[in-house]
Amino acid sequence: MKRNLAACAMACIHLAIAIPLSTPVLAQDLNASGLHIDVPVKVRDSRVAFNMDHLAFNGDQSIGLTYMQLMLKNYRASGAKLEIIAVFHGAIGYLLLDDAAYNKARKTNRGNPYKDEILDLQKQGVRFEECGQTARNNGWVNADLIPGVLVNSGANLRLVQLQQDGFAEIHP
Repeated sequence: MKRNLAACAMACIHLAIAIPLSTPVLAQDLNASGLHIDVPVKVRDSRVAFNMDHLAFNGDQSIGLTYMQLMLKNYRASGAKLEIIAVFHGAIGYLLLDDAAYNKARKTNRGNPYKDEILDLQKQGVRFEECGQTARNNGWVNADLIPGVLVNSGANLRLVQLQQDGFAEIHP
């Protein structure tokens, strides 16, 4: 059982690293690539909750933030509507901190290197939420967060609520 779990975890890690580096094969790309798609994906209006609770990076790039950018690009190209709510909690909650709080939490002086990407995603309509319990556990207050980031009362219950409201959950 432990071996199966370890193998599954390694496969997930490999996929998590490989998937963000590629873009989905769209129908117009098929002839040029010679690849035959057996299960074409039809993009339609969607509501997606990103469960951002663990460290997942390709080098220094957040895989979750990359997924958000790719989804926005593909939905824009398809003409379908996309609503994304990204719920940060646990080990990766610090990504939503402003420069001063990030420096203190990460013991650096370079500021939050993810801030500009998060601000860009916000401009594209992505809503970012920080877990209130994660913030309390780390001594963060609303003023420590990147402008526009909302605080929810608890990530796990919020994710259940989003699923009940029709959001599909992605856990990059």
